[in-house]
Amino acid sequence: MPHVPADVPAARPGACRATEPVVLALDVGGTTVKGAVVDASGIVTRRTAPTGGGPSDSDGATQAVLGVVRELWAAVPGEQHVAAVGVVTPGVVDEDAGVVLGAENLGWRGLPLRALVEEATGVPVGFGHDARAAGLAEWRLGAGQGAGDHAFLSVGTGIAAALVLGDRVYPGGGWAGEIGHGGSTTGDLCACGGRGCVETYASAAGIARQYATRTGVVVDGAREVLQRARTGDAVAAEVWQRGVEGLAELVSGLVRTLGLRTVVVGGGLVKAGGALLDPLGTAVRGRLTVHPEPQLRAARLGAEAGTFGAALLAWQASGRAVPTDLGVRV
Repeated sequence: MPHVPADVPAARPGACRATEPVVLALDVGGTTVKGAVVDASGIVTRRTAPTGGGPSDSDGATQAVLGVVRELWAAVPGEQHVAAVGVVTPGVVDEDAGVVLGAENLGWRGLPLRALVEEATGVPVGFGHDARAAGLAEWRLGAGQGAGDHAFLSVGTGIAAALVLGDRVYPGGGWAGEIGHGGSTTGDLCACGGRGCVETYASAAGIARQYATRTGVVVDGAREVLQRARTGDAVAAEVWQRGVEGLAELVSGLVRTLGLRTVVVGGGLVKAGGALLDPLGTAVRGRLTVHPEPQLRAARLGAEAGTFGAALLAWQASGRAVPTDLGVRV
């Protein structure tokens, strides 16, 4: 069990009732923990810290999370009090149990993270998967509003999806939406242990890695691969198009299985705009026969989606009414 620091002030029953409630929202990534104090009108203040640790030092990542909690708590204005904390993480996450079943990049396996944060703070903790939380935020506050049943596809360092079905984000026991992995037995080795997973060649990191492997030229992410493709680099164009085709197979599979009419595309790769969404739409259309073509919407919350998702989970955990917009204007 990781060490839990004792210097986070715990909530006292009945304390601070006259002050305004806020929540602490933490979006844990492979390299950075992004945190914010959030009131009903939006983000009050932010803190970030290196996630640290890594696969060989799981306790380092845990302490980084608790350290950001402490910093955020100390930054809460005196006229406000912390009603709850929201934490979202990558990996395979069991929201009901509050446990990270596995997060390879952080070295976490079977980590009871919700209980650790609750023990450190004494307030309720909302807990979830980063992509599902981002999908929740886009549904409630961003591009998914009014879409009914739909998917949020996050394409960044990895690939994952959030499925909004029957007016809730479907968790599948922690496994729903892990669509970037599996489906192949040949190809490049993936971090999950499989081979040829779509994440290895269609994620932002995968596109950059594929180009470097084929050319020997290390590039600064998928954006540079796209720039090279636009200037006539044939290898860059092939690598980019292969990534698009992989994403199209994922999207069309979701549509064929669930009959979705809308897919919200988010994550860092969506910054490419029409250079991604236009060929993706064409490739999806070419894979469908009897199913209607889905509307592809660009996500609107950008890098803030995970933070806003964590805030929504925190407000839900607090037992208070969940704010309707958190200051988001889209």
